[in-house]
Amino acid sequence: MTVKKFVPVYEGELRKHSIQVPRCISECSGIRIFGRRIKSLVFSTDVAIIKNINADAVIAVYPFTPQPAITQAILSVSEVPVFAGVGGGLTNGQRSASIAAYAEHQGAFGLVCNAFITEEAIRAIKETVEIPLVYTVVSEQTDVAGKLAAGVDFLNVSGAARTPEIVAHIREQFPEVPIIATGGPTDDTIRATIEAGANAITYTPPTSAGAALRRAYSGTGPSVGIVSPVSFWMSQRYSNSSSEQNDHAAPSCPARPVRPMRWT
Repeated sequence: MTVKKFVPVYEGELRKHSIQVPRCISECSGIRIFGRRIKSLVFSTDVAIIKNINADAVIAVYPFTPQPAITQAILSVSEVPVFAGVGGGLTNGQRSASIAAYAEHQGAFGLVCNAFITEEAIRAIKETVEIPLVYTVVSEQTDVAGKLAAGVDFLNVSGAARTPEIVAHIREQFPEVPIIATGGPTDDTIRATIEAGANAITYTPPTSAGAALRRAYSGTGPSVGIVSPVSFWMSQRYSNSSSEQNDHAAPSCPARPVRPMRWT
């Protein structure tokens, strides 16, 4: 006789509006690290999001030089393991190794380096820490073999729409290397990434403002009617096209040149 598995659920009235990662992520194998199985990682440094999402872990990287104060803030809020960024671009070499050691002492579960890190820096980090080092792959041309030989433990594939193809390419060459990969915006893209060979999926959540506004405009939950002043003004501005309304429009601001972001 087959007994159907029953999973009791308790949500509470206040916390049931937290963000849920897509359920299809549970179809991947996961990666077992220090006895803990991880299938989903939230890609965020927003402590409000990190505190209110059901992901198995946090991957906390950002486009600035890694700073222990930011890592400590995220670790103090997160209830799940945190993978902290250690640079790889402008931040490299011994500085990356020092940041890695500090992050381990703070309680980070793993470390993440970007695509520009040198193999010398990878070796320096692995000589310093015990926690796993994750290397970010952005294309099929990446020298994955060299990075693995230098000491990288996991791969984090982030190739936008080409992520499944990159994952499949790596999996063909390295059947057993642990792969974390971005899942994309839909269940279909997540499943395609899993079928290509990803063991765990990173999920990019909505912003705190976006999540609040969606709840407010959907008419559900305790956040009904809670809208920022700017959003309220915008809704009023575009909901009425009368000339009187247009007369009170805010003056436009001159365009500012966009400074290109550099990898740190």
